[in-house]
Amino acid sequence: MALRKLASNWGGALALGLCLAGPVPVAMAQEKPAAAAIENRVENFTLANGLQVVVIPDRRAPVVTHMLWYKIGSADEAPGKSGIAHFFEHLMFKGTSNHKAGEFSAAVAAIGGSENAFTSYDYTAFFQQVSPDALETMMGFEADRMRNLVLTDAVIGPERDVILEERRMRIEGDPSALLQEEMSATLYQNHPYRIPVIGWMQEMEELNRADAIDFYNRYYAPNNAVLVVAGDVDVAGVKALAEKTYGKVERGPDLPPRVRPQEPEQNTSRTVSMSDPRVTIPSYQKSWVVPSYGSAKKVPGQAEALDLLAEVLGGGARSRLYQALVVKEKLAASVGSYYQGTALDASSFTVYGSPIGETKLETLEKAVDAEIARLVKDGIGDQELERAKNRLVRGLIFARDNQSGMARIYGSTLTTGGEIKDIEEWPERIKALTAADIQRAATEFLNQKRAVSSYLLPAGEEKS
Repeated sequence: MALRKLASNWGGALALGLCLAGPVPVAMAQEKPAAAAIENRVENFTLANGLQVVVIPDRRAPVVTHMLWYKIGSADEAPGKSGIAHFFEHLMFKGTSNHKAGEFSAAVAAIGGSENAFTSYDYTAFFQQVSPDALETMMGFEADRMRNLVLTDAVIGPERDVILEERRMRIEGDPSALLQEEMSATLYQNHPYRIPVIGWMQEMEELNRADAIDFYNRYYAPNNAVLVVAGDVDVAGVKALAEKTYGKVERGPDLPPRVRPQEPEQNTSRTVSMSDPRVTIPSYQKSWVVPSYGSAKKVPGQAEALDLLAEVLGGGARSRLYQALVVKEKLAASVGSYYQGTALDASSFTVYGSPIGETKLETLEKAVDAEIARLVKDGIGDQELERAKNRLVRGLIFARDNQSGMARIYGSTLTTGGEIKDIEEWPERIKALTAADIQRAATEFLNQKRAVSSYLLPAGEEKS
């Protein structure tokens, strides 16, 4: 569900992608790029009821992605009600006063389209990918279930059983998922990011009709949502259809700012370890609480530096960790790092690895720590910095080819405190970073005395 990179990391593709079309004939050089830029310009508007709409034109294929995002996720849940956000994602596929359960999905399938939904800590989203002539139908169905769900005990009980079984399969049935829950609960001491998105089993079992109706009435309204339409469309057509469908939905109650409990200063290193007979190859990860793009607005460039640090350290086959520990020393089967930048509040930076052959997990961990220490002490050279910047920029250029991916980029950014200009300006902010910025981020945030380490081990093995 979650994108590995911050959503706005790919925003520059909107402009830079135009440069990939190849040489432009001389006679058209003054006109075609400008015309293309205007035609493909991302635009947005807000309906009278508060629904924000973003239009991302992409006319290369007769396909459109219709994606509705709600500014509500598991981190917004009331204490003791963990899992209600994900539960309600499921309930949105039930019947309304205008359509029977399954009718929406059947309409998507009948035209060969696809659909899905997902819940995160900060947002919940529903999407369909269909032909352009079906866009109005999708809008009509989605607008209908925004306010007209029929939530009876006969609906609630069976669907609650579904999410309980989902937890048994995806969490209890997977030792790495169980360990990840314990890791998050240890990493975050106070923030609700410590609670699993799917919820704790004992609280999920108690979710009821009253909880669902209260959640629905509070959060599912046009003024708490962002609609993203990407594909073979134009802004005028989307606006007309949005007014015709979503525009009829009544504005919901004004919600207070999304203020959650924040993390205290962390001054200890902590360890989580798990042995399980289902594990054959040991692995580990080490995480730190760090600012996200949503929480770092008062320190310009801080989140960008963490993003680039993740790329330099362990972002792929050209990264330091991979080259040193997979290619050169042959200690790791896998190794890397990632930064969870797409978040409303302070998020995490993680390094991970799994040994190869006779290598001990402890040996690999020490080697990763040594690479981090070397980066903190010596920094990085200008050439290494430029190569890492170029990899990120290329990545966002290629992202322009993924229509639904672009919709996710804009939706996740706008529901976690960002703006369209943040996406469009991201490449220039990355280009402005210096080697000193990266070294400073590593020094400030990758402090071993504040790290949380987790170890997933085969049965009978213990962390020494």
